[in-house]
Amino acid sequence: MQKPKVYFKTFGCRTNLFDTQVMINSLKDFHKTNYEEDSDIVVVNSCTVTNGADSGVRNYINRLQNEGKKIYFTGCGVDTQGKNLFDKGLVFGVFGHSLKESINDLLKKQHNFFFKGDNESLDSNIVSDFSGKSRAFIKIQEGCNFACSYCIIPQVRGKARSFELTKIIEQIKILCDNGFSEFVLTGTNMGSWGIDKNEKLSQLIESICDIDEVKRLRLGSLEPSQIDSSFLSALQNQKIERHLHIALQHTSPTMLKIMNRQNIFKNDLELFTKLQKMGFALGSDYIVGHPGESEEIWNEAMTNFKLLNLTHIHSFIYSKRDGTRSSTLKDTINGNISKERKKQIEEIVNQNNYNFRKDIQTLKKPLKVLIETSKENGDSYISHGFDEYYNKIEITSKNKLDKWITINDFVAKNEGNYAEI
Repeated sequence: MQKPKVYFKTFGCRTNLFDTQVMINSLKDFHKTNYEEDSDIVVVNSCTVTNGADSGVRNYINRLQNEGKKIYFTGCGVDTQGKNLFDKGLVFGVFGHSLKESINDLLKKQHNFFFKGDNESLDSNIVSDFSGKSRAFIKIQEGCNFACSYCIIPQVRGKARSFELTKIIEQIKILCDNGFSEFVLTGTNMGSWGIDKNEKLSQLIESICDIDEVKRLRLGSLEPSQIDSSFLSALQNQKIERHLHIALQHTSPTMLKIMNRQNIFKNDLELFTKLQKMGFALGSDYIVGHPGESEEIWNEAMTNFKLLNLTHIHSFIYSKRDGTRSSTLKDTINGNISKERKKQIEEIVNQNNYNFRKDIQTLKKPLKVLIETSKENGDSYISHGFDEYYNKIEITSKNKLDKWITINDFVAKNEGNYAEI
């Protein structure tokens, strides 16, 4: 008898991608398909970070209504809109984060169900594969103890709690045996790993780097207030990607207070200057158009922003999230002004990134590249990958390239790096 086919639709962050992989690995009586049109069942792993994210998920579920598929709803949106979707009959079943490892049994249920679960548990299963990925994501913790005024995630993911170091190492070793050699650490608030166990993130990083088969370790988003001297010391290990993503969210001291952030710009600048001297390319999250971002505050933020020399940016126009303190603020910013401010910081970062890559080209520093895709193009191959500074590179070669390759000569262009070998 043919197994029913399940399609997973994942919205949101890397943590959700990991959670989807946990569910895929937990399937026993079902077959996972990469094609929605071939599926009998659709599992929607939702994001609820903004009202817009909720809307996007709802639109997707509404589109599926006449396609004859059983729809199941999980993820961060269970807390914010799961009951509404269930009561309207738009989904067959709803289950929270803590129940995702039980997905095989849940999909076999004959009756509709709504199981919210809890925000205190941690996964128990080991993820042994990441289908279609060249690198493996490792979720090292769950939850967040911060209280940023614009964010609802602590309410839907719970308090910060850490996976055991031994379990993380076991999982990475299994993935190494299955051919993975680059790993990306992730979590709801990754830098808080160990806070509940009196352990430090630096200990975990050093333990991972001690695994011979690990060739490169990428660190997910960090909070500047979580970076201490032991972490800076651990960064000396050359297996760690020379790129760090540190979430500042803003560069105006006034706006940071409005956002109820824990970081202080003066300290952020000192930290970034130190890390750049250590050879790191630096990226950040940045919210523009948050209520209260007056022209005076924005001008101060821009002056400070230019001092950071960021090479990467995830910039967002503020989007209201019901249930947060920011959603109650009245001093909102015009959408066109927000778009212009977003454009300003992106243009600065794009130029910084080009200058950074041009300097590496001039200094003739070799790049260590993980190949992600490779396609024939006539009598040659065109491959794409990322270097240790998290910059994309396109490589034209006569032969198909190995997974890892060192590029000694490349050309930095505005749109990316290019090499011929």
